[in-house]
Amino acid sequence: MAITAALVKELRESTGVGMMDAKKALVENDGDMDAAVDWLRTKGLAKAAKKAGRTAAEGLVAVAVSGGKGVAVEVNSETDFVAKNAEFQQMVSGIANAALNAADLDALNAADLGGKSVADTITNKIATIGENMSLRRMASIEGESVVTYVHNAAADGMGKIGVLVAMNGGSEEFGRQVAMHIAAANPQALNEAELDGAVVEKERTILTEQARESGKPENIIENMIKGRMKKFLAEVTLLGQDFVINPDLTVEAAAKEAGAEIVGYVRMEVGEGIAKEEADFAAEVAAAVQG
Repeated sequence: MAITAALVKELRESTGVGMMDAKKALVENDGDMDAAVDWLRTKGLAKAAKKAGRTAAEGLVAVAVSGGKGVAVEVNSETDFVAKNAEFQQMVSGIANAALNAADLDALNAADLGGKSVADTITNKIATIGENMSLRRMASIEGESVVTYVHNAAADGMGKIGVLVAMNGGSEEFGRQVAMHIAAANPQALNEAELDGAVVEKERTILTEQARESGKPENIIENMIKGRMKKFLAEVTLLGQDFVINPDLTVEAAAKEAGAEIVGYVRMEVGEGIAKEEADFAAEVAAAVQG
């Protein structure tokens, strides 16, 4: 695969490494971006495996709770301007409440919302507001209690990031603190058992290669890997993370002190995982002038 300047630029932006290191990583890995990131991490040149992608979708995440069940939905729009529209917000709130009785996204699209299905309601709103919209996803969670938190709220129960925390025991105040922590820290999973096994093995492989590059004896390397894996798991699992409210405690220890068991969580952010193309403003203006 040809190593283009655009590929080198993308790798540099996602890892923070220099141009020559980015180019070498791509050459060594035949232009495979993910493999190049891993190669850089193995060499100790890049700290993060995750690409810094920019999101394409605007819109809102809305949360709703009934009894011991909570739901979060994401409804996208083309611009943030529409996300601030009262009509759009009212529709999103209605969709979130309908989601409380829907088993999945298909059921939610078919659910009744004021005499029309959710899908038809969105279609009609596209016609009246004049901008494309879509119901992208939903997630639900259950526990003795479910506490919500919305970051960058645009209206009651909706904003750019929605968090649900399901607990047994504990207080609503503590649950809200945990939800705020989740919004800020963005853990990958509740605990090690729920973490994707492929993610764990990939990290172990990279850390092993890093340790071996040190040239230390095998028994020292094993201890290095154990220590680094322990640190990694603490950083990416909710229960292992240092609690934002009290960094002297992990979230798990804070929950124990609060008499709570955190049984699950949902963190949903508008547009996450959608690649966004960078607009060439000059080209857009030229195209508009030419009609």
